[in-house]
Amino acid sequence: MPSLKDLKNRIASVKATQKITKAMKMVAAAKLRRAQEAAEAARPYSQRMGAVLANIAQAIGSDDSAPRLMTGTGKDDVHLLVVCTAERGLCGGFNSQIARFARDHARKLLGAGKTVKIFCVGKKGYDSLRREFGSSIVERTDLREVKRVGFENADAIGRKVIAMFDKGEFDVATLFYSEFKSVISQVPTAQQLIPAAAPEAEAATGAAAVYEYEPDAGAILSDLIPRNISVQIFRALLENVAGEMGAKMSAMDNATRNAGEMINKLTLSYNRQRQAQITKELIEIISGAEAL
Repeated sequence: MPSLKDLKNRIASVKATQKITKAMKMVAAAKLRRAQEAAEAARPYSQRMGAVLANIAQAIGSDDSAPRLMTGTGKDDVHLLVVCTAERGLCGGFNSQIARFARDHARKLLGAGKTVKIFCVGKKGYDSLRREFGSSIVERTDLREVKRVGFENADAIGRKVIAMFDKGEFDVATLFYSEFKSVISQVPTAQQLIPAAAPEAEAATGAAAVYEYEPDAGAILSDLIPRNISVQIFRALLENVAGEMGAKMSAMDNATRNAGEMINKLTLSYNRQRQAQITKELIEIISGAEAL
């Protein structure tokens, strides 16, 4: 049984931890609003970019002028998984959910006889995936020093992916991230980047519009598709930041409440043991007095 001093030290330690978790919850709540606004603002731009690509792709059809980023290599033997996670922990199962989703996809591809390569964006995803797929990790990007994720960070990642594709290092690239739904809900998501999987064109209302492209649709796609890859990666990073803050806020709130419950239990044990010790000392004093 721990002594009174041990219990007192334990209570002080848990109270100190509770102060830290409460402060981290408040910091995460303050960052969440800005991160959520950024993620929600990026969604319409990303969706409209996809709609523009869909319209141009529909116009160009199966023309030979279509860029390779859209048509692909004609094979799907080598797959590149771009796994985006957070740089830090203490956010519940946020990082492990993304890593598990990517791990299951990689196992499925390997079971089908495909070759898997992994591009890790974020420390936690790398730490989780390297245990099983260490030899498959071909690239890693660390954003720990970046205080606020900007488009230039996503563009640098997109350029690396496109450079690897131009060298013939893979046939299909898939982006993994967590889409922010709410503070308690972040959904692991997979999105194909290369070949560019343009969504279906929006349903036309009334007469179909006729577009003319200058210089031509193929040249426009050659410029838009690399930009769209960076835009989709940027959106994924913003969704991850919002999801991370939401998960951290929820996790720190749970930790703070658990610390409060532990403090109550330790305080109760401390009071009971202190009362028993006082009672024992009183019995000893009374017994000694009666013996005299």
